[in-house]
Amino acid sequence: MDKMRMESVDMTERNIDRIAELFPNCITEAVDEEHSTPDHKFYKKVVNFDMLRQMLSGDVLEGDEAYEFTWVGKKASIVEANKPIRKSLRPCKEESVNWDNTENLYIEGDNLEVLKLLQESYLGKVKMIYIDPPYNTGSDSFVYPDDYKTDLDEFEEASGVIDENGNRVFVQNTKTNPSFHSKWCSMIYQRLMLARNLLSDTGAIFIHIDEHEVYTLEMMCNEIFGAQNELGTIIWDKRNPKGVVAGVAYQHESILVFCKNINAFAGIDFTKKKEHADAMINKVETLIKKYGGVNQKVREEYKEFLKLNKNDLTGGERAYSLVDNNGNIYQLVSMAAPDKPETRSHRPLIHPVTGKPCPVPAKGWRFTDPTMDNLLAIDKIEFGNDETTQPRQKYYLKDNMYEAVSSLLYYGGSDDELGLPFENPKPVYVAKKIIASLAKEDGDIVMDFFSGSATTAHAVMELNSEDSIHRNFIMVQYPEEIKEKTTAYKAGYRFIPEIGKDRIRKAISLIKKASKNSVDLGFRVFKLDESNMNDVYYSSADYSQGMLSMLESNVKSDRNDLDLLFGCLLEWGLSLSHPYSSETIEGCTVHNYNDGDLIACFDENIPDTVIKEIAKRQPLRAVFRDSSFNGSPAKINVGEIFKMLAPDTRVKVI
Repeated sequence: MDKMRMESVDMTERNIDRIAELFPNCITEAVDEEHSTPDHKFYKKVVNFDMLRQMLSGDVLEGDEAYEFTWVGKKASIVEANKPIRKSLRPCKEESVNWDNTENLYIEGDNLEVLKLLQESYLGKVKMIYIDPPYNTGSDSFVYPDDYKTDLDEFEEASGVIDENGNRVFVQNTKTNPSFHSKWCSMIYQRLMLARNLLSDTGAIFIHIDEHEVYTLEMMCNEIFGAQNELGTIIWDKRNPKGVVAGVAYQHESILVFCKNINAFAGIDFTKKKEHADAMINKVETLIKKYGGVNQKVREEYKEFLKLNKNDLTGGERAYSLVDNNGNIYQLVSMAAPDKPETRSHRPLIHPVTGKPCPVPAKGWRFTDPTMDNLLAIDKIEFGNDETTQPRQKYYLKDNMYEAVSSLLYYGGSDDELGLPFENPKPVYVAKKIIASLAKEDGDIVMDFFSGSATTAHAVMELNSEDSIHRNFIMVQYPEEIKEKTTAYKAGYRFIPEIGKDRIRKAISLIKKASKNSVDLGFRVFKLDESNMNDVYYSSADYSQGMLSMLESNVKSDRNDLDLLFGCLLEWGLSLSHPYSSETIEGCTVHNYNDGDLIACFDENIPDTVIKEIAKRQPLRAVFRDSSFNGSPAKINVGEIFKMLAPDTRVKVI
């Protein structure tokens, strides 16, 4: 039986494996200095870069000159992102809501480490990442405890603090100091590297940023996601100008949008619902009931409605100003072809009243003759008073409820109806508009690893209650301490996640009262902690009898079965949101995760009869404690039982 690593995936190792798939002759072995001892040498796979250079000789960059985006600490940041960690996500049922049935997750911890732990379980599964990271304004702060291990002298020389002769150039870390940007760049870069891995091929990331780092962030995203995968930038007009007397008053934020794979993304629905389409349709329906059918009064009052609301309606919405005899709202659009292909129609349309041909556009109609005939048959072409007017096509609002995502988003102020003491939360309105543009299918996962007051979670649940789509969320928030004398502190909150979880609970209560739709109104809470396993760094010669007795169980004394179960899920790449059950078999507690995806038993001295019962169920995976068996013969026996009863089951121990 293999032993589980109980650590996050080594991204460097994974990248080497990818190179090996393409160029196996470029992979060799070298001594693993980190794990080797004087008595025993360990070896690891490494890349022969000279050989790789030869394989790519036509495309290898030579020399020092290249177009690139860099900063002090970039290389260290990349190395840090690829390093594995020995951490765990510990379930907190007591802080969760509807633990057994929910598929939503709330995780407390440093988002860099959480993203590392989620690499296997959520690789390529997240539809949308929506984040609002620190903006690096000079007055804000980011408390993520990253250690890039950059040599101080190297840093100071590279950043200009001292010159090549050892003379100090400047000492203050102002906004003009390169280190001011470098620290922020290193923080965000490695998190975006890991985030990209989690996106599905049809997924995209949306990132809020203001003027301080918007251009830096765009260059960074071009590098990580690929410039070809940039979908554009949404300008959020907050309608609240801010600025100094001498400069431009900024009243907007930027939301950068990048997809994972532009080729895959091109085939999906990336649109937004017309903001006021439902209200326009409801208005006409009300007028028809008022006047007992469609007449001139209906049409006049509907146009008056559009006029009164012109400041709220978009130009595209105001264009739908007509009502046909069936009560359908529509607009008229030209049918003139933009070019002159032979396949398009050049046939004149006959006016239904005068019986005379109407003018044909200079380049013909944009449709073929059969299509024109069909449009006539279904009454989607409208003629003028006589044959002198060129006919136009009817565009019904009900058939065009969605439009392309606009680069402009207007919303000012706050819509926080929950009254939470959190500084500058994203409006739920803005979050809903962004999320609804992409996450449109059951099971779509929306992730926010700078979740703050959990506006994103609130927005997901509200959207689900409105359109009955079952989206799921993953929130990640660092347990940042709340400063004394703040409103939040006075309200009894001590850490930011307390506010986020409270928001979700209060939002659940409101949605339950307002919505009749069946939606997932719950969340599982997890907290980042040290590994579930005791670390051992001694050689066999160093063990005392006392140490050996301590090692009878390699699991930390404060960990329970649930901690161990979810730790195994992460390593095996299983979602943290599936249902599970537990039962007692001959005095042993047996856990069944997602109906046989994994069965685990962490009891000591598990009898063969229990092992056989687990094997009979033929789970995909089975996990036990190493200490559950008395020596190697017992482990061999377990292996033989599974070979006989469940040969396809993968069996591991912790």
